Amino acid sequence: MTPAQQRALDELSAKYALPFRAGAISFVEVFGRKAPVVMEIGSGMGETTAAIAKAHPEIDFIAIEVHGPGVGSLLRKLEAEELRNVRVLRHDAVEVFEQMVPDGSLAGIHLFFPDPWPKKRHHKRRLVQPQFAAVAARKLAPGGVLHAVTDWPDYAEQMSAVFGAEAALEPAQCGLTARPQTKFESRGKRLGHPIRELFFRRKL
Repeated sequence: MTPAQQRALDELSAKYALPFRAGAISFVEVFGRKAPVVMEIGSGMGETTAAIAKAHPEIDFIAIEVHGPGVGSLLRKLEAEELRNVRVLRHDAVEVFEQMVPDGSLAGIHLFFPDPWPKKRHHKRRLVQPQFAAVAARKLAPGGVLHAVTDWPDYAEQMSAVFGAEAALEPAQCGLTARPQTKFESRGKRLGHPIRELFFRRKL
């Protein structure tokens, strides 16, 4: 945690952060308007989140991230760019989805480079499991799109199989927004890691 990130957490959380609570939230109350809402799981250091939000001021975004330095970094970017269409939630993503997100309320879900837990004995810790797929599908509005990205081939296959087996989802051609390339992704490409994009839509 750098001093600047800690300062952002201390000074900007009241402006941009949402506290976890057990109960559905109203996006209209959070953002002060009625607009499509995208939930991002694992926003990392926030570069992608801020870039997409800046390019799509007509969409509201909630970024879920548990890593303190990442949250602080994103808060700094939101303030520097004067982005009013992003809120940050520092809590476990599954609990947020299950307890805070109203059913049928999301225009999109972004899941970019989730922890791959590469060792086989740890695969059960991966986020993308049938139970999560069912919850994600329930939270999407009809026509809402889930956009997932990974550079681990076996995780890509698992995602494809799990989301493909969820009855409420169907394959889609593209996401709700374009996705800028991250520094992490650029490094992965230089190392020869294949980038796999997956799109699934909540059935109408």
